[in-house]
Amino acid sequence: MGTFKKLFQHTFLYGLATVLPRMLNFILVPLYTDVLPMEEYGEISVIFAYFVLFNVILAYGMETAFFRYYNKSENRESVLSTSALSLLGTSVLFLALAFLVRSYISDLINIPLKYINLAIWILFLDALVIIPFSWLRATEKPLKYAVIKILNVAINLGLNVFFLIYLEDLARESSIFASIYRPDFEISYVFISNLVASAVTLVLMLSFYLNISFKFNKLLWKKMLAYAVPVLIAGIAFSINEVFDRIILDRMLPADIAKAKIGAYSACYKLALFMTLFSTAFRLGIEPFFFSHASSKNAPKTYAQITNYFTIFGSIILIAVLVFSDLLKRLLIQNSEYWEAMKILPLILLANLFLGIYHNLSVWYKITDRTKFGGFISIGGAIVTILLNVLLIPGIGYMGSAIATLAAYGVMMFLSYFYGRKYYPIPYNLKKTLGLLCLSILLSSVSFYIFPGNYLVGIPLLILFIGIVYFSEKNQIQQIIQS
Repeated sequence: MGTFKKLFQHTFLYGLATVLPRMLNFILVPLYTDVLPMEEYGEISVIFAYFVLFNVILAYGMETAFFRYYNKSENRESVLSTSALSLLGTSVLFLALAFLVRSYISDLINIPLKYINLAIWILFLDALVIIPFSWLRATEKPLKYAVIKILNVAINLGLNVFFLIYLEDLARESSIFASIYRPDFEISYVFISNLVASAVTLVLMLSFYLNISFKFNKLLWKKMLAYAVPVLIAGIAFSINEVFDRIILDRMLPADIAKAKIGAYSACYKLALFMTLFSTAFRLGIEPFFFSHASSKNAPKTYAQITNYFTIFGSIILIAVLVFSDLLKRLLIQNSEYWEAMKILPLILLANLFLGIYHNLSVWYKITDRTKFGGFISIGGAIVTILLNVLLIPGIGYMGSAIATLAAYGVMMFLSYFYGRKYYPIPYNLKKTLGLLCLSILLSSVSFYIFPGNYLVGIPLLILFIGIVYFSEKNQIQQIIQS
C-alpha cells in the first residue's frame, strides 16, 4: 500500500494547493453576481473563455513534454533550461505580435480594446510561470507551490473586493482613492486585479530564472516539441470543449439577451466547481505518479484501482452537490435572477465527472508516447461540442450547450477506453465501476428532479450510496486508512 499512500499524499498536497485558491476564487461568484448585472458578468465570462483558449496556445504542450523528458532524461538541467527558454522566447514573441494586431483582434472577437490590452499582459505573465510551477511539481515541492498559488488568488480576490465594493465609497472621502476611481469601470477592475496578481506571482518565481543555466539544447527541444504538438492540438480541442459554449452563445443568441443568458449560464455552471476541484486536484497529484510508475510490473493493475477510486469519490460528489443544490445556489448566487439556469447543473456535474474519468483513462497514451491519440480524442470531442452547440442553441439556448458538454466528454471517455484496450490493456473492473456510477446518476436524478430541495429524501439517498460504496470497497478502504 506504500504506492497508494504516496499517491494520496501527493493528491492531498496538490489538492490543497488547488482547492484553497479555487475556494478563495469561488467567493468571486457571489461577489460578481451580487454587484454586477447579468450582462456584465456575461461579458466577463466570454472574455475568460478566450483566456482559456490562449493559455493553451501559449503553453503549446511544453508543460507535459517537460514532465515526460524530465523523468526519463539523465540531464534534467538541460530539460529544465530548454523548456523554460522555449516558453520565454515564444511569450515575448506573442507580446510583441499581440500588441501589433490588438485592434484587429478587438474587432474580430467583438471585445473592447481596453480589455484586450489588459488580457495580453495577463496572458504573457501567466505563460512565464508555466515551467517554474511544473518544476515545483516535478521536484515534489508542494508547499511552495501551494503558497504561491494561494497568494495569487488572495491578491486577486482582495483587489476585486476593494475595487468593486469599497473603492467608490473611499473615493468620496479621499483624493488619493478618487484619483484611481472610475465610474462604470467594473470589468476593467476585474482584469486589473488579475494582472496585479499575475505580476506578483512572476516576481515570486523570478528565482527560478536566476538559477537555471540558460543553455538551449536544440536537438532536445525538437524532440520535446514533437511530443508537445499533439498535446497542443488536444489542448486546443479541449479548450473548445470547455469554453466554446460561451463564445458560440454570444454569437448565436439574440444580441439583446446574449450577455444576460451567458451570465446566468456561467454562474450556475460554477456550482459544478466541487467536481472540478476534485478532478483537478486528483490530476495534479496523479500525473507525475503515472510517469514515475510507468515501468512498474503492477502498473496496469494500479491504474485500474486508481480509476475505480476516482469514479467512486466523483460519484459521491455528484449526489452530494445535487442533494444540496438548493442550499448552494442561495449561498453562492444570491441574486435569484441567475437561478433560471440551475437546470444545467446535473448535466455539467456529470460532464465534469466524465472528464475526470477520461483524464484517468488517458494514462495509456501518455506513458506509451502516443500523445497523438490524445489529440484525436479531444478533436472528436470538439467536433461533438461544435456540432451540438450549433444544432441545439437555436432551439433550446444554453441547455443545448450543457447537453453538448456532457456528450463531448462522454465521447472522449469512451474513445480513450476503446483505444486504450488495444495499445495498453488495463484490467478495469467495469461491472463494479459502471454499476456504482449508474447508481449515483439514478439517485442524484431522483433527488434533483423528483424531490428538489427535499433533504428528508436527498440526505438518506446520499447516505445509502456511501454505505453501498463502503461495503463494496471495505477491505481496500481499511487498508488505505491503516497505511
